Amino acid sequence: MSKHVSSVLAAVILTLALSALAFAQTTTTTTKTVVQNPDGTYTVIEYPAKKEITLNLTPVAIQGAKGVATILRDDDGTRIKLNLTNVPADVTSMTLYAVDDTGTVTALGPVAITNGVGELATTTPLSKFMLIASPETALSTYDPNTKIFFRSAVPSGMAVVPVHSNPSGEKVAATTAPAGSQVTVTTPTGTQVAAGATYSAPLLGIPTFKKGDDTKIAVDFTGPLTGARANVFITPHKGGATEVKMRFHDLKEAPAGQSFIVWAVGADGSYQKLGQIVNTGNRNEVEFTSETALPDFGLVITQESAVGASPVGPAVGTIHIVP
Repeated sequence: MSKHVSSVLAAVILTLALSALAFAQTTTTTTKTVVQNPDGTYTVIEYPAKKEITLNLTPVAIQGAKGVATILRDDDGTRIKLNLTNVPADVTSMTLYAVDDTGTVTALGPVAITNGVGELATTTPLSKFMLIASPETALSTYDPNTKIFFRSAVPSGMAVVPVHSNPSGEKVAATTAPAGSQVTVTTPTGTQVAAGATYSAPLLGIPTFKKGDDTKIAVDFTGPLTGARANVFITPHKGGATEVKMRFHDLKEAPAGQSFIVWAVGADGSYQKLGQIVNTGNRNEVEFTSETALPDFGLVITQESAVGASPVGPAVGTIHIVP
């Protein structure tokens, strides 16, 4: 059995069945209001397809600042444009995150502040999320006590969606480091942040791959890899290992002393290093081929200052099959 899977970030497969396309464009309107936290610390909403939504961002730990984001969900993903103004002079940067209805935190990119103004344009495959902006560069969890600068408010006429422990029916390879473990993450600025490493690596469903199928895989880059693209080729061999080939385009230079690592994450939470991208310098394209004996696995890309048996740095790339 073999499988050829190719994906380009933000690409659209034009040969989708008409029924599937119609389903993707169908939106459901609900008038039910769900209040998870009376203090407004949970504001996850579902963004309708093909309709631009304006979000006001509530300043939390800074006075006088203003934030607005426009959200547009289409066939290429959910596009986010962030504009911050009147940010205090002592705040020079922050990181924008999406928090979905399962509590998973996804970094969307750094926001540089100049003369009190900051902007960011990015995309995410998520359709249900809230936005937070934090001074932390490697935020892995969110709760009412998390240090943040901004939090998105719920637009008029829209309802908060309920919290889910996991998306219905989704198998997740691994989301956290071993129970009780503490790791030290070295951020690009050299700051040491003690945190439990958290990653989302949905299983790809390797045993279900069939020869001749065409499956869309999304590779979503954040942080220093924002703007990069990748092709993924996965070839399972009957009774043997699965070959994973990745070709990266438009790579950015890795921060000094850092490297980007591609990991396979097994259903039992085990990790296997598949490839390493060292400081790319003038090279903006890299390709590697590797194999794993894991019967099923997810994929995640992290930024590491040193490579061990498992990742400890922040995730800079997530890989998942698009329904």
